[in-house]
Amino acid sequence: MPTESAIFFDLDGTLTDPKPGITGSIQYALRKLDRPVPSQDELTWCIGPPLRASFVLLLGGEQLADRAIELYRERFADVGLFENSVYPDIAQVLAALRERPRRMFVATSKPHVFATRIIAHFELAGYFDRVFGSELDGTRVNKVDLLAYAIEQTGVDPTQALMIGDRSHDVIGAISNGIRAVGVTYGYGTSEELIEAGASHLCASPRAVFDHIHSSFG
Repeated sequence: MPTESAIFFDLDGTLTDPKPGITGSIQYALRKLDRPVPSQDELTWCIGPPLRASFVLLLGGEQLADRAIELYRERFADVGLFENSVYPDIAQVLAALRERPRRMFVATSKPHVFATRIIAHFELAGYFDRVFGSELDGTRVNKVDLLAYAIEQTGVDPTQALMIGDRSHDVIGAISNGIRAVGVTYGYGTSEELIEAGASHLCASPRAVFDHIHSSFG
């Protein structure tokens, strides 16, 4: 990668493990709606994709999806936000990547008002030039739209950029914008999901992400 290269990182399932906060807040919303409440393990498929689409599937239709989002945020905004942990070696990997002249961003379907607080809470903000996320009204919740917006805002050359993420949405969003995608298998997507979506390489750990970038691009 030349001097003006850029790396986009997904948040949930890539930088942090958000399982307790996300699944606990989904359970809270379903309980408030008097609907069946799956276990946290049964809800891990909801980590990564746009939340509203997951609620549509959980509730069997569109009717209560917006209300479910409101209830989810009642808990997530104050409690679930920080029921989260940084994956091992992430801070060291980000610091090592920062030693080279490249730009680094967060690109997440999560609302940026939440994503920014999470990144700051875990003292990762200093590694990133900017945090890109969706709006609370659902604008740019799709990774295709989000990365297109990020490219427009930053002036990044997509051919000199890389997207790191754990779900097919990350890969599809990257490829649709001419960005190469690397999938991580320590998050919530399977190898099969990532390969089928078009990931150019798979990494089983944050350290492997660094090794791949270092060996491939310097």
